Amino acid sequence: MHFGFSKFSKNYKQHTNNNTNPSTLYVNLVKPLIDKSSALFLLIILSPLMLLISILIKLESKGPVLFKQTRIGFRGKVFYIYKFRSMTVTEDGNSVAQAQRSDTRITKVGAFIRKTSIDELPQLLNVLFGDMSLVGPRPHALSHDIEFTERVHGYQIRHNVLPGITGLAQVNGYRGPTDDDEKLFGRVESDITYTQTISFWTDVKILFKTISVVFNDKNAF
Repeated sequence: MHFGFSKFSKNYKQHTNNNTNPSTLYVNLVKPLIDKSSALFLLIILSPLMLLISILIKLESKGPVLFKQTRIGFRGKVFYIYKFRSMTVTEDGNSVAQAQRSDTRITKVGAFIRKTSIDELPQLLNVLFGDMSLVGPRPHALSHDIEFTERVHGYQIRHNVLPGITGLAQVNGYRGPTDDDEKLFGRVESDITYTQTISFWTDVKILFKTISVVFNDKNAF
């Protein structure tokens, strides 16, 4: 069953009726060049930190250093997203439980890298491979994507641009679990707004705001 909130209904109707498949020079040429060159640069300079995190993960618990999970990307393309493993489990497929506060599945190293978003660094590989952008709607686990598509009319508009490591929803306070309808709707509303306002300066502002969010966000755990 689809849901909505009356205070958002006007803007929401506009979002679902608009054509939001951007074809600007920035989106098609400049943004991919910036993404891939930045990802390569960051992977090189952050390699010592990533090596250290890899060692700590292996020392604390059994399992792979990198965790991969099925996600839905640009125009419905299925890809594997990469993260540093922060839990004792590596769930994927038809049933994936979102992380909760004081989640017993989260390791000690995992708690730190999730809080600081270091667990997201391997997604620079996704950016380099062309499956993700530095900025865009955050891709959800496959099972959640299917569920949210059924619950939110117009949800798939988010797929009109590449998913991102960070996005407008995250800097607007919608980082973390979508454990109620209003959080989910707020995230989708922000993501759709991004698809309609995407530009170089929008991306720059989101990247700078992300730095502040990482160090001050209480929704990260």
